[in-house]
Amino acid sequence: MGVLNVTPDSFSDGGIYFERKKAVSRGLDMAAAGADIIDIGGESTRPGSDPVSPEAEKERVIPVISELRRQTEVLISIDTTKSQVAQAALDAGADMINDISAFRFDPEMAGLAAQKKVPVVLMHMKGVPKTMQKAPTYKDVVNEVEGFLAERVEFATAHGIERNKIIIDPGIGFGKRLEDNLELLYNLDCLKKLNRPILVGASRKSFIGTILDLPPKERLEGTIASAVLCIARGAHILRVHDVIAVRRAALVADAIINRKPSFSPPCEEVRKDTHAA
Repeated sequence: MGVLNVTPDSFSDGGIYFERKKAVSRGLDMAAAGADIIDIGGESTRPGSDPVSPEAEKERVIPVISELRRQTEVLISIDTTKSQVAQAALDAGADMINDISAFRFDPEMAGLAAQKKVPVVLMHMKGVPKTMQKAPTYKDVVNEVEGFLAERVEFATAHGIERNKIIIDPGIGFGKRLEDNLELLYNLDCLKKLNRPILVGASRKSFIGTILDLPPKERLEGTIASAVLCIARGAHILRVHDVIAVRRAALVADAIINRKPSFSPPCEEVRKDTHAA
């Protein structure tokens, strides 16, 4: 999933693709680079960001979605918490809804998704973007996120959304401390018990910047490292800014992890002997 922020203030590439032609060109480039989905958002959700009106959000994203739909068959996701924006985006040719609030901010969103029978992404977030990074705390972040997502999946199905159309996202960087992000990524496979595809958006996030002491545009290697680990832990979709580089790394990681069973003797005893030595 390629990230396309049609905003002036997103944390990594805000303003770069704010103009419609540049946004469309970027979307086509990502499709050509092998993105399976282009996730288009018109409201920054970086820590400390302010919300924008549905009208402003639609003005930013609808022309881009319409033009991309005319020029490519790649799946288009609308990244919004507002049913008005999602409705307009779906009418313009979007294929799915990515809601960081998991249907908590707009009571009409679940019904819209059910009516349109489109795939949805339900993400965990503690608080709201404006304040979510102000001292978030957890007793057990993995269990709390898993429990939240389980409840949201049940909420969605109770509102008529088919279970096989639901994707879950642990919400890396959304109301999480450094240790929370690392714990969630390390234990990502715990979310497998929900039996839904797992999406992870770790690309260029602040936890990578904290570890490497680098700004967003210099976090590619950290993004690739986290992407490979996420694949090993069971992620199905990676939401990224750098489509070509991460896709190449993902293909290699996937080939190794999902290789055909070998008839060679297992190497476990050799490994044990090596560690003992």
